[in-house]
Amino acid sequence: MNRNSELIEKPRIAKVASVLDSMITIETQGLPIRKNEVGHICLGKQRIMAEVLRIRGSFADMQVFEDTDGVRVGDNVELTGQMLSAVLGPGLLGQVFDGLENPLHEIAKKHGFFLPRGVDIFPLNQEKKWQFTPSVSMGDKLIAGQAVGTVQEGHILHKIMIPFDEVGNVEILSIQQGNFSLDTPIARIRNSMGVEKDIKMYQRWPIRRPIPELMLRRRIVERCYPVEPMTTTVRIIDTFFPIALGGTACIPGPFGAGKTVLQSLIARYSTVDIVIIVACGERAGEVVETIQEYPCMPDPKTGGTLMDRTVIICNISSMPVAARESSIYTGITIGEYYRQMGYNVLVIADSTSRWAQAMRETSGRMEEIPGEEAFPAYLESSIKNVYERAGVIKTTDGSIGTLTMIGTVSPAGGNFDEPVTQATLATVKNFLGLSSERAYGRFYPAIDPLISWSRYIEQLESWFSKYLDANWTRHVKIMQEMLVKGDSIYQMMQVTGEEGITIEDYTDWQKAVMIDMVYLQQDAYDPIDISMPLERQVESFHLLKSIVDRTYQFEDKEKARDYFTKITSFYKNLNYSSYNSTEFGDYKNKILNYLGEV
Repeated sequence: MNRNSELIEKPRIAKVASVLDSMITIETQGLPIRKNEVGHICLGKQRIMAEVLRIRGSFADMQVFEDTDGVRVGDNVELTGQMLSAVLGPGLLGQVFDGLENPLHEIAKKHGFFLPRGVDIFPLNQEKKWQFTPSVSMGDKLIAGQAVGTVQEGHILHKIMIPFDEVGNVEILSIQQGNFSLDTPIARIRNSMGVEKDIKMYQRWPIRRPIPELMLRRRIVERCYPVEPMTTTVRIIDTFFPIALGGTACIPGPFGAGKTVLQSLIARYSTVDIVIIVACGERAGEVVETIQEYPCMPDPKTGGTLMDRTVIICNISSMPVAARESSIYTGITIGEYYRQMGYNVLVIADSTSRWAQAMRETSGRMEEIPGEEAFPAYLESSIKNVYERAGVIKTTDGSIGTLTMIGTVSPAGGNFDEPVTQATLATVKNFLGLSSERAYGRFYPAIDPLISWSRYIEQLESWFSKYLDANWTRHVKIMQEMLVKGDSIYQMMQVTGEEGITIEDYTDWQKAVMIDMVYLQQDAYDPIDISMPLERQVESFHLLKSIVDRTYQFEDKEKARDYFTKITSFYKNLNYSSYNSTEFGDYKNKILNYLGEV
C-alpha cells in the first residue's frame, strides 16, 4: 500500500517545466501549493516522490528523492497537499527504514536487494494485530498527546495518543478493546469544532516540524531543564565530559578514529529506553555491519537483543542524496514520538557532515548564494534547528520524556575548523573530540581530554553532589588540571629531555600518564572493562584520586617511573576484574598495600 494513497482525494496536477539532476521545476498552473509539500512525478506506472523546496510565483522547485532519468518537460506531477511526514505507531522498534521511512526488509522481500525506483511502501505492518487496552471511557475529555490506551510493543508499553495537532478538548464518543490491526478504528472522538473523527493506532506527523511545537504553544506540555546525566559506562565521558539526559553532544573525528565503535557502545550501554540510529551518508560496509550485529547483540538493559529497542534509519552514500537530507528529520521525529510517551530516547546521527553535504548539493542546484566552503548560508541555523529538537519534555500525563541527540562529524583531514564542525560546536553543550594521534596509538576511546569539554559538568553539579559526592565536580576539575599540567611538562620534555625537568615535575607527569592509562582508556575487547557502571566509576575515581593527591619523594626519576609502572599494572588488572569479586578485592588490596610501602 502506498502511504499517501488514502490521503489524495482529487490529485492536483502540475507540469514539469525543467529538470536539473535531482531538481525539477514545476508550473503550478494557478494551483495552491506550499513549501515542503509532497508531490509525485507520474512516469508511466512509476510515481517518483519529490518535495517542494521553493515557490516562485506560478513556478516551484522540487527536490526529487530518486533518480530523474526519463523525466521530461511536460510530465504530470501529482500534488498531495501533504507535508513530508513520518508514520508513527506500534511496530517501529526493530525496523530498518530508508530516509523516507520505507521498510527496507519489506522492499527486499518484494523486489530483491536492488531497490527499484518509485517504490513507496507503508512503513508498518498493516496485517499484524495488536492487543489494545483502553485507558479512558466514553464521555471522557482529553487533549492533544493524551493516551486513549496502550499496546505492548516488545518491552515498551506503547501509548496510543490523541493527534498532536488537536486544538482544545476532544470527547471520547466510543472506544473498544481487543486485537486490532493498525487500520482498524479503535476509538471515535469529537473535537472542539464539533467534527467527529476516528482514532487509529497510528498517526502521521510532518518530519520538519517538532512534535511538541503546538502543545508547547498551548502550554499543555512543558520543556524542562536537563538535571540528570545519561550514563554511558564510558569512564572518560561519565566522569570528565558528562552528557545530560535530553542534552546534545557531538563526536567529531578523522577517518579511523573510532567513531563507529564508540557510538555503538554508547547505544548499547547508555541509560536510555530507545535508540534511534540515523546512518546518514555513511559507507555501506559500516551500515551493513550495524544491521547484522544489532539483532545478535545482547542488550544488558532488557535481556533481549539490542535491535529490540532500536530503530535504524539507513541512507548510505550510494542512495539518493536528497533522501539523505530528510533522514535525520525522520529519525528525530520518531524519537520525539517515543519521548511523548515518557521514555528516554537517544538519537545518534552518523554523520551530520554527510547531511550538510547533501544540503550543499541541493543549495547549489537551486543557485543559492553560497557561504563558507560552498555550504548554504543557512547551514548554522539548520544545524541549530536539528539539535534544538532534543530536550526534556513534561508530557500531558505528567510523565517526563527525554530526547538526547548525539551527532558525529567527519571533518576532512580531521580539520575541526571547517564550517560543519564549527557550527555544531556553537550549538551543542558537549564536545568529544577524537584524536587521530590517540587512535593510531591504540587508545580507546580516542577522546582527547585536552580539547574536549562539557558544559553539563556545572549544570549537573547538584545531581553529582546528591548522588555521587558532595565535592565531585571540584575533584574532577582537579584531575583535569593534572592532565593539562602533565601535557605541558611532556611538551617541555620533548625539548629538554627528562634531565631538563625537576623530579617534582617528572612525578606530576607520571601521575597524568597514570590517569590516562587506567581511567581514560578502556578495553573494548574485554567483557568487564568494556563497560563500567557509575557506582564502580565513583569508587575507582576516589581510589585514583587518593593516589594522585599523595606527595611523593623519590630518590631519582627511575624509581618514580618504576613505582607508577607497577601501580598502573595493578590498576589495569583491577579494571579487568569483576566488580566486588575476590580477584577485585585482591588487586585493590595490592594497590593499597603498595601505597603504604612507599
